[in-house]
This record gives sequence, structure tokens and C-alpha cells, in this order.
Amino acid sequence: MLAVRVWPAREYTRIALELDQALPHTETLVPDPPRLVVDLEGLELDASLRELVAKVRTDDPYIRQVRVGQYKPRVVRLVFDLKTETAPQVFTLAPVGQYGHRLVIDLYPAQEDPLLALLQEVQRRDSAAGSGGRGPQAQPPREAVPTTEETARRQTAPAVTRLVTIAIDPGHGGEDPGAIGQAGTREKDVVLAISQRLRDLLAQEPNMRPFLTRDADFFVPLGVRVQKARAVQADLFVSIHADAFVRPDARGASVFVLSEGGASSSTARWMADRENRADLIGGVNLGGRNREVAQLLLQMATDTQIRDSSNLARMVLGQLGAVGQLHKPAVEQAGFAVLKAPDIPSVLVETAFISNPQEEKRLADPDYQQKVARAIHTGIRNYFLRYPPPARPNPT
Repeated sequence: MLAVRVWPAREYTRIALELDQALPHTETLVPDPPRLVVDLEGLELDASLRELVAKVRTDDPYIRQVRVGQYKPRVVRLVFDLKTETAPQVFTLAPVGQYGHRLVIDLYPAQEDPLLALLQEVQRRDSAAGSGGRGPQAQPPREAVPTTEETARRQTAPAVTRLVTIAIDPGHGGEDPGAIGQAGTREKDVVLAISQRLRDLLAQEPNMRPFLTRDADFFVPLGVRVQKARAVQADLFVSIHADAFVRPDARGASVFVLSEGGASSSTARWMADRENRADLIGGVNLGGRNREVAQLLLQMATDTQIRDSSNLARMVLGQLGAVGQLHKPAVEQAGFAVLKAPDIPSVLVETAFISNPQEEKRLADPDYQQKVARAIHTGIRNYFLRYPPPARPNPT
């Protein structure tokens, strides 16, 4: 046993057991009282396994406690006493990146409804904030000074007359830290902080509802990010990243849209390939039922989606240029898997290069995180002023 890691979250809890070799295992779900029993063959109980007990927090949504024992010679038994009924997934992962062999135990709620989760989040926020949906600590966003053209457009543009939903996708998470800067800053932490700030700004808009694909430190597979956005009928999908490059002098923000053909640059191709490996690092159960559905979704992007995404990307890129340096002055294209929602304008924002020491320092600064979030927020608002959302069809 090389390491034991526990990632608790409201959506699901993940336990990752890292080993120097793959070991046979069996699992049994016992309903009353609810518990999951996992037997690991070819293993003797050691200190690292005993640490698992201490790693489980009392506020874990699914695990009440863990019991570890030597069930019989060369067989270690793990018993997860559960707080509620769960739908566990237990699977193995081959070595990749910095990880060795992994046995992954994912504890999902017995029933999961992303749309219901969004509605509950909105209700909690509105209930806590009172009338108007504004929290007591919410501050009105400071806007960039509009140009004459923008002012004229705002005066003539139709108002957003219906509720629009913006899916905000903080990249990486959990087992997948994303890029790591020289000072140890992790991409997954930076982009979550920026995404949460963007959520708070959008929540102040009277007709906008933000939805985070992850609101804590846990991993979400690429296909599931797309499925979540579609489940809540998102009008926009904005994926937030802070990537790295092979050269530490690479710098500046970028905004990407999907390319059905080749990438717009060698850097764009390299970054897309790197991001698309997230499922390998974060760990996806390829035996899950939704694998075919996810693959189908990722093949359905349309020309209309790419056109609308490009319009959104130009407005976000223009605002980011007022905050700091741009990597390139134009929107880039590449085959990012996470941008392939067939019916949702989708962009991927690289806020800066965390591999650049100067930009890493800025990304870790809360003030800079707020500036980036405000720039994306203004770009989204300007997009809806220029391109009002179409009416929703009447529900049947």
C-alpha cells in the first residue's frame, strides 16, 4: 500500500487506495444496517491502511466510520459503515502520471438528480439572501468602462426577459490536481476559487442562475460535466482552467472554442490533448452504464453551437484583455472534449499559465481571482445583451 486518499463531497465520496501492484478484490453491499465490505487479497494489514480510519471525517456525507482488519491470512477486510443508502462503484485503475495502481471506491447516493441539485442550490441561496436573491455580503460588480459602441448597443439591445442558466465548470479536482506551479499552487484550487467568485457575481443578476459542475474538491469526468450542463438546461457552459506549458515563459489568458477539424495552433493542440487526459488521471469507471451515452454526447457538437460559442468567446476574451496580458489576441480552437455539448454555447477559459512563476503568483492572489471572475462575468452579460436567449418551448 503506497497511499490512502479520501475525497468527501456532497455529490459522492471517493476512496483511492494506491498500491505497488494490482490486487484481486471483492465487494459486498449489505443493506441493514447499510455497509460496504471490501476484501483485498494478497495484502497484510499495515500502518497506511490503518490511517484510512483517521482520514474519514465526521462530516462525510456517506461514511459513518471505517473498520479495517486482517480478515484471514493475506486478506484485509475494509468495512464502510454508511450513513445512508448508496450506489457504490468499485474499480481499478492502471498506473498513470504520478499514480501507481489504484483501487477506487466511489460512494454515490442511491438516486442522483443534477437538476434537483440546481433547484435546491438556488432555493438555499435565495432563502439565505432574502428578497431579491442578494446575500448580505454581496457587492455590486465593478464594470469595465464601456466603449461608445457598447453603450449604444446596451441602449438598443432587448432585455434578458427569461431566466438563463450558466454552467460554470471548474477544471480538474479530487485525484486530478491539474497543473502545478513551481511554488506548489494547484490548478484545481485556483480555478475553483475563480469559479465560485464568478458564481457569486452571476447570482446578483436578476435573470441569471449559475450552476457549478463541482463546488468542492472532487473529480468530475469530462462526459459527466457535459451531462450536468444539459441536465440543468444550461444556456451557456464556461470551463475555467489555469494550464501549464512546456516552456515557463508562456503567459497570458486564452479563450477556446471547439474545433471539429484541426487546432488553431500547436499550443492549442498540446493543451487540448493534455486536458482530454483528465479522465485517465482523475479516474473514470469505464464499466459504468453511461459510457456509451457520454461518448455519444461528445460527438454531437453542431455548427450552430460553434458559431454561438465563438461569439461568447470574443466577448469574454475582450474583457480578459483589460485585466492582463493575452496569450493570443484572437479566440483559439481545439478539440477539447468538455466543449462538445451539442446544444450549449461552450467556451474554455485559460485564465493564465500556472507554469509561469509570475502568473502563478497572480493566480494565487484573491484580488486577481476576483478581477478574472469579473471579466468573465462582464463578457457573459454583454453576450446576452447582444444575443438575447430564445424563448424556451412550453413544457409538455
